[in-house]
Amino acid sequence: MEISGILSAIVIGIVIGVLGRLALPGRQRIGILATVAVGIVAALLGSAMAAGFGVADTKGVDWVEWLIQIGLAALGVALLDRGRLRR
Repeated sequence: MEISGILSAIVIGIVIGVLGRLALPGRQRIGILATVAVGIVAALLGSAMAAGFGVADTKGVDWVEWLIQIGLAALGVALLDRGRLRR
């Protein structure tokens, strides 16, 4: 992977992580680095899932892919938050 690919994954991960965090009600007790990490993983997994479903490349904005990524980010943030609650 080239530097531009890594940087774009980080930027997309930030956006996806923040949107996933905003999708959850209430306060989450995880840091910004964990949010970014969840966002990056969710963006990569969401892209792979969208490609598997055949909705990754559409004309215009890929809304379904974005929704999958945001949903995965919200799930990841919720799981990390719940893990922190138990400690």
